[in-house]
Amino acid sequence: MDCVFCKIAKGEIPSKKAYEDDSVLAFYDLDPKAPVHILIIPKRHIESVMEITPENSGIVAHLFEVAAKLARENNLTEGFRLVANTGKDGGQTVPHLHLHLLGGRSMKWPPG
Repeated sequence: MDCVFCKIAKGEIPSKKAYEDDSVLAFYDLDPKAPVHILIIPKRHIESVMEITPENSGIVAHLFEVAAKLARENNLTEGFRLVANTGKDGGQTVPHLHLHLLGGRSMKWPPG
């Protein structure tokens, strides 16, 4: 499998880490869309939200726990946005489940 996020999770491609444990890696986006823009991924390959099952949903819950921890650590007390793009029409450019944690500025709706 030639998944860039799997390679980042394995340390084959360097990243600026924001958080890491046995099952999750969070790193700073190379093209940030907000003052805080962190990608949160499961180390285990799950292609997208469409691949979430009862067997792997625990890791998805853990992604949200990590997002809350990182939001607190980055003083996003006024709020933040979590985004999980899914599929081509949803804007997913890397076929590996990930959350974008965006904060540090006021978010607009609709996002565009």
